[in-house]
Amino acid sequence: MTKTIIATRMLGAALGLMAGAGLAFADDVDMAKAKAEGKVVWYTSTPIEQANKIARLFEADTGIKVEMFRSGGSAILRRFNQEQSAGLKAADVLTTSDPAASNVMAEQGMFVAFKPVDFDKVPAEAKDPAGNWIGQRLNLITIYMRGDKVAEADRPQKWTDLTDKKYNGKLVMTDPSFTSLQLSVVGTLSQKLGWDYYENLSKNDVMVVQGNQQVSDNLKRGERLIAVGALDSYAAEDRKSGHEIITVYPKDGTFVIPSPTAVVKGSPNPNAAKAFAAFMISPKAQQIFPEDGGYSARSDIDPPKGSPKVGDLTLLHVDYDALEKNGGKIKEQFNDIFR
Repeated sequence: MTKTIIATRMLGAALGLMAGAGLAFADDVDMAKAKAEGKVVWYTSTPIEQANKIARLFEADTGIKVEMFRSGGSAILRRFNQEQSAGLKAADVLTTSDPAASNVMAEQGMFVAFKPVDFDKVPAEAKDPAGNWIGQRLNLITIYMRGDKVAEADRPQKWTDLTDKKYNGKLVMTDPSFTSLQLSVVGTLSQKLGWDYYENLSKNDVMVVQGNQQVSDNLKRGERLIAVGALDSYAAEDRKSGHEIITVYPKDGTFVIPSPTAVVKGSPNPNAAKAFAAFMISPKAQQIFPEDGGYSARSDIDPPKGSPKVGDLTLLHVDYDALEKNGGKIKEQFNDIFR
């Protein structure tokens, strides 16, 4: 058995079956102080509909207002880091889909270690063991397509199938300079398959758009037919609204990437920040994700209706340490190929 297969199976078991090390305690939240602060500022790349639902639920439950800045994960991180460098503490809570960057920021002391109630319900692979960040949700990155336009016999089953010339002019994908999830995909596939893979993919006239919403919109308009490495919750949402969208979980591996949420050290509303971070992994907030076609970060909440359990999929291992070291070069190489 190869090391890759062993690692993949371990990751699948960890994300699908494990609940991580149990906790005998949880960090308290001072709700009186949180309510006195009155608001929390949330920088997030959470899909806009889910982000709004979480914010509205929290406001209804606590009376604490959520001020949200929402954009792509890479854009969120650029703004956050620029503010930190300038000594500006604007965000109370930070949610992205970039575990590599979150690990580095945790090492730099930018976050408050915080283990809220039910911290033990989130798998060990989807959180920092010290509580510097905790997964808000799990992001499945798949290949999805128009079921009414791509015949079953022509549907790609592996990442490498996408370089076939029959897909010329049919593909769309996101930009790793804007979307953290795509940075993980490009970094991993270029390491596994070599940059030749992307060179060959570019010969199929792939359309590159900023984010996952644009990928979804593009398919619905019929401008392109197949999403290459896109966030699958958008496909589920489109199916729910009546579009014939088919998801393929690639035989050579699906990506499962957590979205870290962290309480920012020195933020203006520290108690409201903890209250919001704790609410984020509550059953009430976590049920939003499977209801909208995504995956909860909690091991005790089922996958979305009609979707497989994470533990039943072949998964690709993401080397977050390598991504953090090479992220800039990966973006440059991608841009050289596609622009």
